[in-house]
Amino acid sequence: MTLLALAVCGRGAVPPDEPVLHADDEGLLRGRAAFETMRVYAGRPFRLDDHLARLAASAERIGLASPDASGLREAAAAALAEAGAGDAVLRLLWTAGRAGGAPVGLALVSSIDVDWDALRERGVRAVSLLGVAGEAPWLLGGVKSTSYAVNMAAEVEAKRRGGDDAIFVDANGVVLEGPVTNVWWRRGDTLYTPSLELGILAGITRATVAEAAAELGHDVVEGAFALAELAAADEAFTSSSVREILPVVELDGAPVGDGRPGRTAHELQAALRRAAAA
Repeated sequence: MTLLALAVCGRGAVPPDEPVLHADDEGLLRGRAAFETMRVYAGRPFRLDDHLARLAASAERIGLASPDASGLREAAAAALAEAGAGDAVLRLLWTAGRAGGAPVGLALVSSIDVDWDALRERGVRAVSLLGVAGEAPWLLGGVKSTSYAVNMAAEVEAKRRGGDDAIFVDANGVVLEGPVTNVWWRRGDTLYTPSLELGILAGITRATVAEAAAELGHDVVEGAFALAELAAADEAFTSSSVREILPVVELDGAPVGDGRPGRTAHELQAALRRAAAA
């Protein structure tokens, strides 16, 4: 993603190449920062209120001061106006700041440089990798912090193995989530997705998908499921704010369903776009 615009809480828009964080900011030194990333449709961030609420929850878990919601809203509006982009990516960052100093809030607007629609038509190849279930509170399950090195390393490893993305499983082979996605699969008219009680992220798009699925007549079942159940699905897909719905057509080298993007993923992608336009 290419940075198009940047705004700082309390300052407004600044040039994208202007330094805005100190080198000893704890977000840089210790990863003590929370963030939210969301898709922007026709200049409007999707479910901004929900993202701000989750940002506040993440900040509390990390031990940060409560985010300045109004300041972040203003910064987001300033950055979006400066970018002038209809469809883009908005990232909100709330960092602890310097030791003994005030926290810092940033809004970054970036372009969508990946052709996700083309990948959606083809479907993605997924590789299962060992992940860590965040059930213990100190593992920060469900928290979006800037300590994202493991997630990025997992994507690199998936590509090294010939895949497009990774799906984390725990030591017992229970499906968790992707590095930046939630995971879904369908058998018959029932959709399955890992439970939040496993310590996975409560995705904003995940919640939207659950709502849309019910409206489309699907039962949605959350729980702890073995990887074999995902592998035996009629179809599978992932959900995330930026990537939206991406069909999973292959898992660990074997086709999922008939090895093509499924009808439910297509229907839910259309429902997601309708929700964004509402």
